[in-house]
Amino acid sequence: MEDLQPFREETRQWLEAHCPASQRLPNTPEEQYWGGRRGSFASEDAQLWFERMRERGWTAPEWPTAYGGGGLTAQQGQILKEEMKRIKARTPLYSLGLWMLGPALLEYGSEEQKQQHLRAIVNGELRWCQGYSEPAAGSDLASLQTRADDQGDHFLVNGSKIWTTAADRSDWIFCLVRTDPTVKKQQGISFLLIDMATEGVSTTPIELISGESEFCQTFFDNVQVPKANLIGELNHGWSVAKALLVHERKLMAEIGGDSPRQEVPPVEAAHRYLDFIDGRIADSELRSSLVTYEMRMHAIGLTHIRSFEERAAGTKGSVGLAMKYLGTEAVKDKNELLLAIMGSQGLGWEGPGFTPEERDTTRAWAMSKAMTIAGGSSEVQLNVIAKTVLQLPQAPQAATES
Repeated sequence: MEDLQPFREETRQWLEAHCPASQRLPNTPEEQYWGGRRGSFASEDAQLWFERMRERGWTAPEWPTAYGGGGLTAQQGQILKEEMKRIKARTPLYSLGLWMLGPALLEYGSEEQKQQHLRAIVNGELRWCQGYSEPAAGSDLASLQTRADDQGDHFLVNGSKIWTTAADRSDWIFCLVRTDPTVKKQQGISFLLIDMATEGVSTTPIELISGESEFCQTFFDNVQVPKANLIGELNHGWSVAKALLVHERKLMAEIGGDSPRQEVPPVEAAHRYLDFIDGRIADSELRSSLVTYEMRMHAIGLTHIRSFEERAAGTKGSVGLAMKYLGTEAVKDKNELLLAIMGSQGLGWEGPGFTPEERDTTRAWAMSKAMTIAGGSSEVQLNVIAKTVLQLPQAPQAATES
């Protein structure tokens, strides 16, 4: 077995020497760097930190060096994450291209497509968004109706997507489209890459309950897309989509690990807001809820380790399928618990009388509801786990539909 201690020591020394002090502080949405044609850095230190990590290939540490990645093994990549977390180093580049599209391109893209897009993703040259859900095709994604008609040398795309994160700020979109409406719905779908600057593409922001507008509805009106932008085989985009969803759900499972919000940790909140008697929380119900939450998070942490070890060993385990459900439900429950602990101070939205942490906690509570829907609702995740992992018998109608 490889001795990873020398790599850990080298990584620790490099991070200590090259990560600016300002990049070891909690991040905020305004300071996150998403790259792209319109991307800008919040400070010179943020740009320096990004450039140093990019030059080392550590914006995509486990990608092949041929495409600008770091060429690290899964074990080395995990060590890098641990050492960055140890010094609270900020993520140098936020990118759906890194987290979702890139891994799918590595598996399904042609060499020309990899050369065109992967290094640009690593370098933060383009910002990507995801075009999956539609107004009438959310959890039942295979019912999508956005069409791409074959026009000989290009596809002509018409339709709309919804809940497209940051579509109004993105340069390209990876998109599921229907290319054959005459076959079983999963079999007539293709995976296209579309430049958002193409004539006929437009976006409308959607305001959320949290007060933010992260999502948009995206419209395609006779949009011409070169056939070179087709990933994988024609009408076989469902396979690419499922592979990408694995990475999206992994991302969703880890939500909160690099949270830009100033949420109060539950144990700290308990000491700040609750009464104690003889060193114990006076409210027995809240005390029990807090202990249950801490035990649950410990179990989820151990399960993450198990999932990582399976991946590092090259084993395709079933743990990863459960992590999106477990992770997003845990974040939702954490915020419910925080509001219960904070009482009336958990009702802050804006204005005086509430700290930034309290306002952020309330907004995080609102946003956490969406996280149990994005990437596949919790109910759909439970169905997938029941069918794929537990292999439970299906109802006759469900068996016929699948």
